[in-house]
Amino acid sequence: MSGNEIREKYLAFMEKNGHAIVPSSALVPENDPTTLFTGSGMQPLIPYLMGEKHPKGVRLTDSQKCFRANDIEEVGDNRHTTFFEMLGNWSLGDYFKKEQLRWFFTFLVDEVGLDPAKIYVTVFAGDEALGIPRDHEAVSIWKELFAERGIEAKDVFIGSEEDGYQVGMQGGRIFYYDAAKNWWSRSGKPVNMPAGEIGGPDSEVFYDFGPEHATHPVYSKQAAHPNSDSGQFLEIGNSVFIEYIKQEDGSFSKLPQRNVDFGGGLERIAAAKVGQPDMFKVDLLQNVVTQIENLSGLHYEDNLVAFRVITDHIRGAVFLIGDGIMPGNTDQDYFVRRLLRRAVRYADKLAIPAGKFALLAESVITTYSAHYPTLLTKKAEITEAIAREEEQFRKTLEAGLKQFNKISLQIHVVSKEVDGKKVIDKSVAPVAKKALSAQNAFDLYTTYGFPIELTEEIAAEQGLVVERAGFDALMEQHKATSRTGAEQKFKGGLADSSELVIELHTATHLMLAGLQKELGTHIHQAGSNITGERLRYDFTHPEKIEKANLERVEMYVNDAIKAGGEVTIEIMSKEKAQADSTIEASFWDRYPDEVKVYTMKGSDGAIYSRELCGGPHVQNLHDIRKTFKIIKEESSSAGVRRIKAILE
Repeated sequence: MSGNEIREKYLAFMEKNGHAIVPSSALVPENDPTTLFTGSGMQPLIPYLMGEKHPKGVRLTDSQKCFRANDIEEVGDNRHTTFFEMLGNWSLGDYFKKEQLRWFFTFLVDEVGLDPAKIYVTVFAGDEALGIPRDHEAVSIWKELFAERGIEAKDVFIGSEEDGYQVGMQGGRIFYYDAAKNWWSRSGKPVNMPAGEIGGPDSEVFYDFGPEHATHPVYSKQAAHPNSDSGQFLEIGNSVFIEYIKQEDGSFSKLPQRNVDFGGGLERIAAAKVGQPDMFKVDLLQNVVTQIENLSGLHYEDNLVAFRVITDHIRGAVFLIGDGIMPGNTDQDYFVRRLLRRAVRYADKLAIPAGKFALLAESVITTYSAHYPTLLTKKAEITEAIAREEEQFRKTLEAGLKQFNKISLQIHVVSKEVDGKKVIDKSVAPVAKKALSAQNAFDLYTTYGFPIELTEEIAAEQGLVVERAGFDALMEQHKATSRTGAEQKFKGGLADSSELVIELHTATHLMLAGLQKELGTHIHQAGSNITGERLRYDFTHPEKIEKANLERVEMYVNDAIKAGGEVTIEIMSKEKAQADSTIEASFWDRYPDEVKVYTMKGSDGAIYSRELCGGPHVQNLHDIRKTFKIIKEESSSAGVRRIKAILE
């Protein structure tokens, strides 16, 4: 069974059980300034988990594209990847533990065909100090599910991951772990959650590949436990039961609406299906691995790290470029560049001929195009961008490596006295690691385009460390000089989902419509940042806006608020939305194939705004109980203006 088949089986299974299939959101999160990428399946669903109504109902399912930039350095083992797909399903105040755990277990055993005897599960051990009980309900459900398959499921208390190495499996099938392992909130453990944050216990499912795959240094057969990093067990799915909200006094109370948030790793389930914990042997990645073998004449098993880095990084770059993120030096763009340049380095180690990265990209597109047709329509754009970045980097790579080797030689050589004169003795090895200066690392970045991470990798290969703190300081000075420092950088999105932020976000839609009405349809969003105190909005316009025009925009927004009227959501294909001239949108490339259109009408039926967005918004314009006021209009960059506004 291929990874593509597992994805389709999962979506069909959940649809059969009453779930509406929603398309994957883009890898660049909308209205979330806290992160550069969509790194989990639930991230795009946060507004609905917080209470907003979803236009497709209370049962949803999808396969979400995810990218975790923090895992770049981890790629090289058999399970870490930067890009992955998360199978997901959600209950928004509908079903709960009994249905969720049964559905996932049934899917794994009956649909995918996994051996239930190789499945182990974990549950929340409770927190007595906070008044949160052990999840006996989930344990009872799991015992029943295993019993139906003829398996006696003993429950065992573990506690922490480290405790697990001491107490071991004890013949268990169901294991209690503390909040570090079996609790979910956006802030982590219950004690770290701020007042008003929601969260709850979770139940993870693990697949046992057998003790022969155990590689953890402190692992032993006597101290095995599922939620370890042993290599024997692999988490393949996690059901989160969001039923608590933290109060101002630090206590927890039950939510009036209980939600289910499930995420299952597509590649991990596929690995369990083939009984092989190496992600890179799953067909979703195997096509690229095979292509690398053909281009290099080498075998995957003999060059694991290089093959895995190239395979993962090419796949990640293909999906990021497919979502409109091109290689560059800032924010998301930087990570595309970093992926490709790191892949070039490893390709050279395998002696892959220059200019072949586009072929590897085609392997990714061929594998995924049936489910993600945008990759096929953007094939030329993706392969050209990758080929261009490879060519550009190769022009500076050779010269940069020569410069690096010169610097390295100067650092490593040792002086000695010969006939009263100091001479260089290259035969003497350094006794400890020496440092590559911050200035040298900075020069390699500015002159040769070496990302600092690449410099650190090469330095480590030559027994050097990089003065990273000094480099970071030089980079901050460089950014400030070029007006791209942190204080000038436009952080996009919504600060949170508070009432004031939601009101200002809704008012931003009305303001854009007012600007277009007053100044012309050439105006489009170029960036947005909204907190509970103010909105900040960048838009395309070539010149300063007169005060009288701004006053009329203010009047437009306030007239809409006074008129009241429902804010409605409509789901439609992106193709249909693009063909509708009444719908405003920016960043079309970053929207999925199916989009949400928010329409804001007055009580008289007049349309004040009709725009693509990801929410959240007020349900009625009357819910904005204050007056909209523009407090500043200024230049943001060439051809882009910025407005700051408040509700007072």
